[in-house]
Amino acid sequence: MADWQEEKRRVLEEAHCIVFKVGSAVITDDQGLSLDVIDRLADQIAAVSRLPGGQRRRIVLVTSGAVSAGRSVCRERGVEQESHGMSARQAFAAIGQGRLVRAWDDAFRKRGLSTALILLTRDDIRSRERLLNIRNTFAELLSWGVVPIVNENDTVSIRELKFGDNDTLASLLVNLVGAELYVSVTTAPGVYDRNPAEPGAGIMESIPNVFALNLGTLCGGKTTLGTGGMYSKLLAARRAAQLGVPTYILPGREPDIIARAFASGLKGTGTWVCPRQHAIPQRKFWLAYKTEPLGTIEVDDGAAEALLNRGKSLLPGGIVSVEGTFQKGAPVRVTHNGVSIGVGLSNYSSAEIERIRGLKRIEVAAILGDAHYPEVIHRDNLLLGAAV
Repeated sequence: MADWQEEKRRVLEEAHCIVFKVGSAVITDDQGLSLDVIDRLADQIAAVSRLPGGQRRRIVLVTSGAVSAGRSVCRERGVEQESHGMSARQAFAAIGQGRLVRAWDDAFRKRGLSTALILLTRDDIRSRERLLNIRNTFAELLSWGVVPIVNENDTVSIRELKFGDNDTLASLLVNLVGAELYVSVTTAPGVYDRNPAEPGAGIMESIPNVFALNLGTLCGGKTTLGTGGMYSKLLAARRAAQLGVPTYILPGREPDIIARAFASGLKGTGTWVCPRQHAIPQRKFWLAYKTEPLGTIEVDDGAAEALLNRGKSLLPGGIVSVEGTFQKGAPVRVTHNGVSIGVGLSNYSSAEIERIRGLKRIEVAAILGDAHYPEVIHRDNLLLGAAV
């Protein structure tokens, strides 16, 4: 048995805390919510919520589908033709959220499980006080055996406060609740070894190193019902892998797929994404992912080599260009030849970086004075390989 297969068997048997993410395309169709699919998925999740010895696993469910559900209601009333833009999407979410949560609550209640609704925006994650409150609420609910049902609060989110998709939200919750497994339930049979439109494309049973994949080449676009797609699912798997947590990508429309996968490992179905052996510090995880990067710093060959291979900080001399407008302390993307290599906190504003890029330390002092930082980004504030 390969190492990843033994790891998979062990995690499926022993994981005490699991985050499930169910995509909108799995539980909705042209008519709105598919209550039968939700009921079947809830039945399977309820079944795997019990460990072999009878102990309860802690389960968190991130569910999409509110916008699609709300849109179908409006379509029935002939409203959708006149409704476009962000305000319409937020109104659809407001209508659909109640129906979505009720469907899950009804399904879990039949299996003896209680649920709780948690709606989040990225601003909740950025604020330390709110983050601690959220963490404590999850801990209390999970200790009671309640299943938190989580979604982005689309009704109040603006672009700057959005997670972008629920794959991102789910991957952040993996860290927040201390999950040992992340299960992404999608319409795809798994991750293809090349663009699925190409002849001969097949499903990868496992991905030993998700960071080695060229996601742009591998993944073909996004689904029509949601905002994600396999690209965002693999980005989420990368974030989980950095925490030392594996991801199991499963086809949610297949009969009893979750129950069968946990019972036998279900060889040949879905894709197991292996984690990194050494987890990154939680501080660096939140540093990189609590908000979207506000700018981009392009570095030269020497700086890239120093960052990637020698664990150095980013100095002004290695900077080629800066994009975006941001202030000191902002999260920024670091790129080399246009390819992202990390995310870090900048010690300087974009305007200051523009003045000192390419300069040596003594030259920086002459421009900014003695009260300056030797590094633009300190290595302790830099996450290499950030999945953004």
